[in-house]
This record gives sequence, C-alpha cells and structure tokens, in this order.
Amino acid sequence: MSSNLPPMTRRAVLTSAGTAVAAGGLTACGAPPSPEPAAPPAATTTAPPGPDAEVVAAVADVPVGSGVFLEGKRLVVTQPTAGDFHAFIAICTHQGCNITDVEDDLIVCRCHGSKFALDGVPVDGPAKKPLKSRPAEARGTDLVVG
Repeated sequence: MSSNLPPMTRRAVLTSAGTAVAAGGLTACGAPPSPEPAAPPAATTTAPPGPDAEVVAAVADVPVGSGVFLEGKRLVVTQPTAGDFHAFIAICTHQGCNITDVEDDLIVCRCHGSKFALDGVPVDGPAKKPLKSRPAEARGTDLVVG
C-alpha cells in the first residue's frame, strides 16, 4: 500500500509528539478546584499526660468557662466546660510574645491584641495559628500537665 504523503522528518515527528504530550498534560490537570472558604485552624489534640506528669494547679483553681495563667510554669490552663481541661504554652503564635492574661472566656496576648478561645484557637487579632497545647487532665483534686 503506498501513500501520497511526503515522508515525515525526525523534527516533525518529535514536534508532533511533544505537542501531543503537552496538550494531554494540560487536559489532565484541568482547572484548579474552587477554593474552600478558610476555616479557623483547629487546636491540636493531645494525648493524656503520662504517669510522670506534673501537678500545676488545683482543679478548683481553674474556673469553669475561663482559665488561669500560671506564671511560674509559663502555661495557660483552661476549663471551657466542667471537667474539660486544656493547657497551652503561654507564647502567642503571632510573634512569640508572652501571654499573661485570661479574661472571662478569652486567652489574651497584650502585644498585638490576639485573642484565643479557651481551646487555644485564635478568634481575633493577627494570630492565625492555635496555641501550642500540652496534655492536661484532672487527677483527683490536682490538675496535671504532661
């Protein structure tokens, strides 16, 4: 069987193959997915403190629906609901300032005005990441942090 088409040069074959691969790659990629609305970052979940955890406060010293700053430990401990304890390193995730205040149901950084919920998630201000958490739980009347 003979063809009336002129023979293809090597350059023509390679150019055609390259174009086909590029077109296939673009088709396979398709349009980028629509961006999802940004959700606030979740606080990290931590495992319970180990057997060598340190007693940092009395359970009764941490008010339900609020928290306390433990200066000597550089920790913030909170109790959003009865028996649900959280502990955070008292350093703001915005620029590393020390956190020294808990006001009602907010952990407050005075440097730039960041505010965090009692679960460590940022709710206001320039901080975008949750506070670094530490494992915490009640053991009898003691609050322990690992």
